[in-house]
Amino acid sequence: MSISHGQVTGLPRWDRCAVMGVVNVTPDSFSDGGRWFDPELAVKRGLHLVAEGADLIDVGGESTRPGATRVDEAEELRRVVPVVRDLVERGVLVSVDTMRASVAEAAVDAGALLVNDVSGGRADPAMIPLVAERAVPFVVMHWRGQSVDMNDRAVYADVVGEVIDELRASVAAAVAGGIAPERLVLDPGLGFAKNADQDLALLAALGRLRAELPLPLLVAASRKRFLGRVLAGPGGTPPPARERDAATAAVSALAAAAGAWAVRVHEARASADAVRVARAVERAGSSREIPDGEGAG
Repeated sequence: MSISHGQVTGLPRWDRCAVMGVVNVTPDSFSDGGRWFDPELAVKRGLHLVAEGADLIDVGGESTRPGATRVDEAEELRRVVPVVRDLVERGVLVSVDTMRASVAEAAVDAGALLVNDVSGGRADPAMIPLVAERAVPFVVMHWRGQSVDMNDRAVYADVVGEVIDELRASVAAAVAGGIAPERLVLDPGLGFAKNADQDLALLAALGRLRAELPLPLLVAASRKRFLGRVLAGPGGTPPPARERDAATAAVSALAAAAGAWAVRVHEARASADAVRVARAVERAGSSREIPDGEGAG
C-alpha cells in the first residue's frame, strides 16, 4: 500500500491538504444545533463553504455526537439524498457521511464521489460489498461502537498503538471485501471513544500513523470537545462549539504539516488558509538553501 497522502483514486488530486466542509442535515448536531436541517438551507450552506475554500462537502443526516441515538433509514435517506443531488447538480464535489449501505448507495446514485463511514464498515455488513461494487473512495474511521455509549469505550493502555492496530484490522477487512487499497482513506476518529488527552496524543502521533498505515489520512478535529478542554484551561468552562474555529484552524495547519490528505471542518475559510500556508512552508523547506547574505534587508 505505497500510496502518497495526496492520491486517492476516484477523486481529484490537490497539491496540498484538502479541506472537507461539513453540512449536517440534522436537528441535533453538537456543532450547529440544527441550523442546516432544512434541505434548501443545507444546500446554501454547502455552496457557502465551497466559496470559502472547501474542496469537497461532506453531507450527513445522522448525528454521531456522544450519546446520540440513531435515526431510522427512511429519515436518513430523506435528509441526505436531496441535498447531495442539489449540490452535485451545482458542480460541488460531495461525500456522504453515513453508516448505512442503503444511504451510501442512494447518495452515490445521486452523484456523491466518496463514502465517509465513521464505523469503518462495521455498522452495516452490506457497506463494504457496496463500496467495492461501486468502486468509490471510502473513509475508514477508528470506531469502537455506537455514539450512545462510546464514552464508556475510551479505555486504552496505549491509545496510539491500539488505534493503529484496530485501523489496520479495519483496512484488512475492507481490502478482503474487495475495496482497492488506493481507494481507502483513514481517519483516527478523534472524539470517538476517546477523551481529550487521547485525542491530543493521536494528533501528536500523526506522523507515526502515516508511517505505520501508509494510506491517505483524514483529520476531523473541528469544534470537538478536546479543543474546548484545551481552550478552557484547568478548571475552566469550555467555550461553545462555534467558538472553537480558530483552534480548529490551528489543528488544520498541524495536520497539513504532518502530511494529512484532508481536514474535515465546519468553517472553511481559516482552515483553507491554514493548509495553503502549511504547503507554502513545506515547499520553502524543500527548495535550495539561501546562501548567507541573500534575502537580508
